[in-house]
Amino acid sequence: MNAVGTFEAKTHLSALLDRVEKGEEITITRHGKPVARLCPPSANRPDPDELIAQMREIRSRNSLGPYSWKELRDEGRR
Repeated sequence: MNAVGTFEAKTHLSALLDRVEKGEEITITRHGKPVARLCPPSANRPDPDELIAQMREIRSRNSLGPYSWKELRDEGRR
């Protein structure tokens, strides 16, 4: 992964986007610290169906016991 400063990124954005389009990932830094990353749109994008399945599984493992969320909400309003 390559790193470029913010000034260089601003000056050479078109060239950087061409490199990203070919699959490269580029880190943009400010004063030597990473602040952003340019990457192809498909890079590191989780599958939405997998995320939904994970959320449903987490929801099935957690409960409020004998309470409902409405009862807890109303208790906080008293």
